[in-house]
Amino acid sequence: MLRYRPPGSAAFIFVFVTVALDMVALGIVVPVLPKLIIQVEHGNLASAATYSGIFATVWAAMQFFFSPVVGALSDRFGRRPIILLSNAGLALDYLVMALAPSLAWLFLGRVLSGITASSYATANSYIADVTPPEKRAARFGMLGAAFGLGFIIGPAFGGLLGGIDLRLPFWVAGALSLANTAYGYFILPESLKPENRRAFAWRRASPVGALRLLRSHPELLGLAAATVLMFLAHESLPNVFVLYTDYRYHWDATTVGLALACVGIGTTVVAALIVGPAVKRLGERRALLLGQTFGIIGFAIFAFAPEGWIYIVGIAPIALWGIASPALTSLMSRRVGADEQGRLQGAIASLRAITGMVGPLIFTQILALSIQGRYALPAGAAYLLAASLALLSLLLVLRVLGASATRRV
Repeated sequence: MLRYRPPGSAAFIFVFVTVALDMVALGIVVPVLPKLIIQVEHGNLASAATYSGIFATVWAAMQFFFSPVVGALSDRFGRRPIILLSNAGLALDYLVMALAPSLAWLFLGRVLSGITASSYATANSYIADVTPPEKRAARFGMLGAAFGLGFIIGPAFGGLLGGIDLRLPFWVAGALSLANTAYGYFILPESLKPENRRAFAWRRASPVGALRLLRSHPELLGLAAATVLMFLAHESLPNVFVLYTDYRYHWDATTVGLALACVGIGTTVVAALIVGPAVKRLGERRALLLGQTFGIIGFAIFAFAPEGWIYIVGIAPIALWGIASPALTSLMSRRVGADEQGRLQGAIASLRAITGMVGPLIFTQILALSIQGRYALPAGAAYLLAASLALLSLLLVLRVLGASATRRV
């Protein structure tokens, strides 16, 4: 085992670059994977759509089961080796996908990706290790900016490469992941001090064991429930955006692409430039409440907008909703010790995976029912549900933090 070397002031930059490269690699394959499935299925669109849904569910399920394991391993062995193994595993996944001759091999690639695509949660643990509590929300926001940046650059780059050859984006993504592994090996320092490491135990690393951690503090469980509601509301965005705007505003592919680019840019700007100043000026609690309020407003605009340009206006408050998640993650990180930050981030990743499994089905079915005219559902029913979930999350946070303030008094 390498001897622990305290990270210097550049440690955050190291992990930011690691996450950005990881997200670019993931983003590259987003626009071409469905087309590769169509190719493997010899042009059968209906079959490809079915398998795309299955692959997405399997990916989320792997995240649910393995994120707590990865988090517990990072608490035992440190963040650096887990990030390196994750990046190397992703490189192997992309190699499998690039060479996949059948759906079975593509399925194997999605399983590998779901298991190894964990550097983001481990990176959050890294930030918790090296950042004072009062500055964590801003740093979590900056990691969100790296995530957003990767998904702005990655899909655009992947689309261009896919126009040359559908397998080429996977080769490039694999090369990026290997480069990221080498970068981390030579540059990324370890962040977890030896005295803060915790023995690995399967009862804590299982999804149930990891989620049990959320009951270890009076407010942590309530904040975790608020997180689930936020994650679930967010699932409305990737799963009904294209179908809803096509149905209601008759947007073509170009308009949808430009609108999605606006979402990505807005999210990145908020994460990089607004989260830190907002938390510094307002504090984590008020910044969280403000961000959730923006989310409710944005979803309401999406649900009721009679024209497409008004819908686009709603992108701004949805982007500002991004203030809430880093503030909430920071508040949760304050409520566990230094030796359990990885386990906490693994539990949060499992919560996201759960919503990733159920959210697509919920929101797409509600949209389908509203399009079919059943039960007199309005066209924006899916977004109204998202707004309601965001409101419930806001009310729950008010209750949890209000009770916390009362106990301190």
